[in-house]
Amino acid sequence: MIAPQQIRFDDGAAYERMMGTWSRIAGEVFLDWLAPHPGLRWIDVGCGNGAFTELVATRCAPAEILGIDPSEGQLSFARTRPGARIAEFRRGDALALPVSAARFDAAVMALVIFFVPDPAAGVAEMARVVRPGGTIAAYAWDVLGGGFPLEPVQAEMRAMGVTPLRPPRADAARMDALRTMWADARLEGIETREIVVTRGFADFEDFWTTTLLAASMAQTVAAMAPADAVLLKGRVRARLPADGAGRIVITARANAVKGRAPA
Repeated sequence: MIAPQQIRFDDGAAYERMMGTWSRIAGEVFLDWLAPHPGLRWIDVGCGNGAFTELVATRCAPAEILGIDPSEGQLSFARTRPGARIAEFRRGDALALPVSAARFDAAVMALVIFFVPDPAAGVAEMARVVRPGGTIAAYAWDVLGGGFPLEPVQAEMRAMGVTPLRPPRADAARMDALRTMWADARLEGIETREIVVTRGFADFEDFWTTTLLAASMAQTVAAMAPADAVLLKGRVRARLPADGAGRIVITARANAVKGRAPA
């Protein structure tokens, strides 16, 4: 069985229910760690449907936020967010940000760096648009280390001989890779940390239907024979026993890094 080859993010509403929620859960921990001052100018690179952008807007009292993403479908959803009215959302490329040098106080990537074709160049581009002493930071699921929220499903796929879709540069999310990229960009005060979060689902059906909203899952399951899709669901159900209230609780892990642009 062969899976599709590219993960596409075009449906902002579907992304919101699945990964947008996860992004905010991990993003809360990430922002606590960054502990930014109010009044900063932010750029959110690969902002997607604006889940993390809205979190910055509601938690960090920014002076301004610019969200950049290549998907117009995602940006259209982001522009409807009531908590992100302060933000401007613009279509653009992480490797060629459409802004001048030293324009922002903080540049962030939330669950994005493993989708950038040249992650190191993306870090250098973030550093270019941040003022001296400003913050460059990112967090991403530890896909290769089993930290992806959908790892329980992907593990059963692999056991069935199905190769699940994963970000094209999943290696960039390894902790050592993040630290190396930040160091190669000549950033200062580099720190890393692990972010471990949990999310509860009302029952297995809630978990399963939400899972199928993920771009990688929807494409892969749709490519499977119907009987194999049924078998996969049964295997995942057996792997994830419910708690006493019937809930399914999933744990995920992300790696995070931060540094400062040289003064």
